[in-house]
Amino acid sequence: MWEKLLEIARRYDEIGELLEIPEIYADSARLRALTREQKELEPVTEAYRAYKKCDATIEESESLLSDPELRDMAQEELKAAKEEKERLYDELRILLLPRDPNDSKNVIMELRGGVGGEESALFAADLYRMYSMYAEKRGWKIELMNYNDTELGGVKEADFVVSGDGAYSRLKFESGVHRVQRVPETESGGRVHTSTATVAVLPEMETVDVDLREEDIEMQVYRSSGAGGQHVNKTSSAVRLIHRPTGIVVSCQEERSQVQNRAKCMAMLASKLYEIEQQRVEGAITSERRAQVGTGMRNERIRTYNFPQNRVTDHRLNGDNKNFNILQVINGDLDPIIDALTMQAQAEALRQSTEEQT
Repeated sequence: MWEKLLEIARRYDEIGELLEIPEIYADSARLRALTREQKELEPVTEAYRAYKKCDATIEESESLLSDPELRDMAQEELKAAKEEKERLYDELRILLLPRDPNDSKNVIMELRGGVGGEESALFAADLYRMYSMYAEKRGWKIELMNYNDTELGGVKEADFVVSGDGAYSRLKFESGVHRVQRVPETESGGRVHTSTATVAVLPEMETVDVDLREEDIEMQVYRSSGAGGQHVNKTSSAVRLIHRPTGIVVSCQEERSQVQNRAKCMAMLASKLYEIEQQRVEGAITSERRAQVGTGMRNERIRTYNFPQNRVTDHRLNGDNKNFNILQVINGDLDPIIDALTMQAQAEALRQSTEEQT
């Protein structure tokens, strides 16, 4: 562990020296790679150096314990340094866990209404608003690719790209069936209904990252459509791509030109093919979409939004800390849920790492 940490710190310093060379800035690809690597190594290096500093503080404080005038101050510093060292040790163990190589990527998200008719479409619209507000809070950018709404303002389907630092590392926990329990606007009797919407989260891949051949792709063009007219074009600029070997269909209608819509479709198709290949390698026997979102039935939920009881429950979390304030969550405050899921995943990874070492 300590040899690895020393190696990381040395590499971090080496990158810093490279970035001081003017010639590096003439090669944009190498510059991006170096700055990305530096950013990934920075938290580990900082924690490691803080840990070493605690060691030095502990050694210095212990040497002062024999001095009657400095003993009390030395004891306080010694206690604080030992506590900080213990905290940093746990932090370093987490930082050294294998990273998901896609964590730094942008994401493609797909929202679909599930069980519940119009109410499921209205709930999907609420989820799109929730993710839009969360992205805004984190300074991320959202680009619509495909948006099919209903007369009442619901969403049959919405595909969009979320661009920003660490977007996939945070939003990957959102994949699955989301369930809502509330009195629908269309319900005259005041009865609580249960509906669902599905969310799929894919890391945005470059077409060069997968085996994507032009001869395998069928392209169709059509006019954009939408209930209220805000997504309607008078020309056939919308694009639909069909990947013949897998049957995957992707579409984009939000840009004004076929070229732009086709480029977005290609990115989405590359991401879907990457996911399928990853699941094949990992031994998955179901399709990528079914593995993420299931069939949309109510009993496959990952999270329930209960409006009458003013709470959101994430069913993947263990213990008592699985309930959250629904108004905060639905208005884009997803960090408490995502932080809890991240910590739980890290704890499980640490447990498995410890078992493997023993």
